[in-house]
Amino acid sequence: MTLTRSELPLAARPLQGRTALVTGAATGIGAATVKALAAAGATVAISHFAQIDQARAVLEQARRLGADGIEVNADLTDPDAVTLLISQVTSELGPVDILVNNAGAYPRIPWDQTDEHAWAHALDLNLTIHYRTSHAVTPSMVQRRWGHIINVSSVNARTGRPGLTAYSTAKAGLIGLTRSLARELGPHGICVNTVLPGAIQVDAETTLPAHHRTRPEDQITRRCIPRRGQPEDVAAAIAFLAGPSTSFITGRSLHIDGGWYLH
Repeated sequence: MTLTRSELPLAARPLQGRTALVTGAATGIGAATVKALAAAGATVAISHFAQIDQARAVLEQARRLGADGIEVNADLTDPDAVTLLISQVTSELGPVDILVNNAGAYPRIPWDQTDEHAWAHALDLNLTIHYRTSHAVTPSMVQRRWGHIINVSSVNARTGRPGLTAYSTAKAGLIGLTRSLARELGPHGICVNTVLPGAIQVDAETTLPAHHRTRPEDQITRRCIPRRGQPEDVAAAIAFLAGPSTSFITGRSLHIDGGWYLH
């Protein structure tokens, strides 16, 4: 007899019965992560900002993988919107077991053009919003003594890059947030980790001005593995870190960059 996905044993769907919230989940790494978690059996909440059509398409793909889920339009720079997001996910799907902090932006601003507003905005979009979502979900994780928080940083947090000073600073801040939360929440059975993607091939890169783009062949020469990184490469690592077999891994920073930054 052939089993349906919902009937597969736990080993094949290790996240069965878990609820995952992925921010910035309508496209790119976020969308790939939703599909990886859905394939592993998780119920998925797709958080996005004004990308309704893309989010609904990702939700349909998750459902074809046998997962239940919802999509929620939320501006994570608004603390009240974050509170409403967590409330809706909890009401419709149950408490969040897995939080993937993926949302963010990639503002290219030369240092001599970086002012107070640009600096604060970049940190809000790439660091502070992750504080908000993490702070909102941890009380229920502490109560249930189980949870995984996975932050999506960037190789630029280690290497730095011209025109991305504020962005790289925020992504480095995520490493500090990860390490501190790992120590604070570990006694409650909660694991907190970070993934640091390299240059991943996503649709959003085509919206960058031509003078800000790096040639694919130049990106490839930086790596031990000579190909472009794909969103699925990052999603696979996130799904691994979200699984039950990683309950003794926390506070770690995992590079998904094809061997770009060796340390």
